[in-house]
Amino acid sequence: MVVSSLKTAKAEKLYHSQIREDLACAFRWAARLNMHEGIANHFSAVVNATSTKFLINPYGKYFSRISASDLLLLDTGTVPEEFGDAIDQTAYCIHGSIHRNQPRARCILHLHPKYATALSALKDTSIPPIDQTTMRFYNRVTVDNGYNGMGLGNEAERLSKKLGNGSVLLMGQHGVITVGETVAQAFDELFYFERACKTLFLALSSGREMNIASHEVAEKTARQWESYPRAAEKHFNALKEILDVEEPEYRY
Repeated sequence: MVVSSLKTAKAEKLYHSQIREDLACAFRWAARLNMHEGIANHFSAVVNATSTKFLINPYGKYFSRISASDLLLLDTGTVPEEFGDAIDQTAYCIHGSIHRNQPRARCILHLHPKYATALSALKDTSIPPIDQTTMRFYNRVTVDNGYNGMGLGNEAERLSKKLGNGSVLLMGQHGVITVGETVAQAFDELFYFERACKTLFLALSSGREMNIASHEVAEKTARQWESYPRAAEKHFNALKEILDVEEPEYRY
């Protein structure tokens, strides 16, 4: 019994360390891809089975400088007083609420990237299936049009329930949230969603008529994206390989 407990404790420690490294990688790549906004925006990931303990970035730390050891460990119940003003209020409220109400969302990435945020500012936030990447999100994006100020208190609770069973929440007049069982999955969704939004705006800017795929083709392609073997993990591992050479300190 004691040996089993020790093995479990060791496994949890390794898992915690891995999540720290993965989140640090996600922060640095978000900065490299210019998807961040000053010192705003936040990522989190749970480190226990019940989704009550989660890591999040400290307030005021630039994404490109975040390392694994910088991340704060919080509880969905209360904000520890010892962290003082190191915690962004909206970060704790939004991420705490989603982790509490959506246990499947083990990783949550919230950003205001250029193209997704521009889409969130439009009356028509639909993404027509005009290419392979936009088809990935065909009928798979939840849109929130009830913006009511920064994500504090009741607003954070409302957002957490709006997500439903999806992995992408386009926050009207605000930005975007992507979620996943792993950091890799949430980041892959974020990366391709921003690409889809960029393609849409570039196509619209041409002034030409868009070539919209049929429902059958768009749905088939979306399902192919969902079943593509280990795509998110392979994508994210490739990003870590680059950082291991160019910015190895992200792991520490």
